Amino acid sequence: MSLDRALAIAGRIVSQMRRDRRTLALMFIVPLFLMTIIYLSLPDQPGLFDYLAPAVLGGMVLFFVFMLTGVSFLRERLQGTLERLMASPVTRADLVVGYLLGFFLFALLQSVVVLLFIVWVLGVEYRGSLGEVLAFQLVVALGSLNLGILASTWARNEFQVMQFMPLFILPQFFLGGLLWPVEQMPWYLQDLSAVMPLRYAIEGLRGIMLEGKGFSGVLPQLGFLGGFALVMLFLAGLSLRRTS
Repeated sequence: MSLDRALAIAGRIVSQMRRDRRTLALMFIVPLFLMTIIYLSLPDQPGLFDYLAPAVLGGMVLFFVFMLTGVSFLRERLQGTLERLMASPVTRADLVVGYLLGFFLFALLQSVVVLLFIVWVLGVEYRGSLGEVLAFQLVVALGSLNLGILASTWARNEFQVMQFMPLFILPQFFLGGLLWPVEQMPWYLQDLSAVMPLRYAIEGLRGIMLEGKGFSGVLPQLGFLGGFALVMLFLAGLSLRRTS
C-alpha cells in the first residue's frame, strides 16, 4: 500500500464532498435539527434528555454515516471513478484506506459538531470525559462507514441504498435499546440484539456520559464495536473486487 496514493484518494473525496452542499447540509444541519426537535418534544422532566441523549447520539452516528457513505460511494461507482482507479496502478488497499480516510474525516467533524451542540446548546449534563465520548463515537462511526461502503456495492442507484435502511439500520433502533430498554424485551429479542452494534454503542455512551466510566469500564462494548468495524472493513475490501 502507498500512503501517498491513499492520501490523494482521500483528498479527492474531501474536495468532492465540500462542493456538495446538499450532502453537507444533510451531514451537519439535519442532525442538529433532529436533536433540537427531540429535546423540545420531551416532557419537562429533569434528567430525561440527559438519559436519552447518549442513545440518540449513537443512533444518529450510525444512521447518518451509513447513509452518507453509502450514497457517496455509490456515486463513485456510477460515475466510473472507481473503475478508473481500479484500472490504474492503485491497489485495493490504497482504495480502501483512501476512501476510509476521506469519509472518516467528515464523520469526525459531524461527531464533534453534534456532541458540542448537545452539550453547549441543549445543556446535556455528563460525568465522563468528552474526549472519550468522541473517541467512542468514532469507533461507532467507523463500523457504520464500512457497512455503508459494503451495502453500496450491492446497490444500483441511490434509492436502493435507502432500501437497505430497513435491513441494516432500523432493526437496531428497535432492538438496540434506543426506544426501550433491552432488558424489557422477550428473551429471543434480547438474544437477537446481542449482535446489534447500536446496543453496544448505547451501552458504552451511557456508561461514559451517565456513569463517568472511562474506556476501561466499557471495554466489552469497545471490543465488539472494534471487531465489527474490522469485519466490515475486510468485507468492504473484498467487495471492491465485485465492483471492478
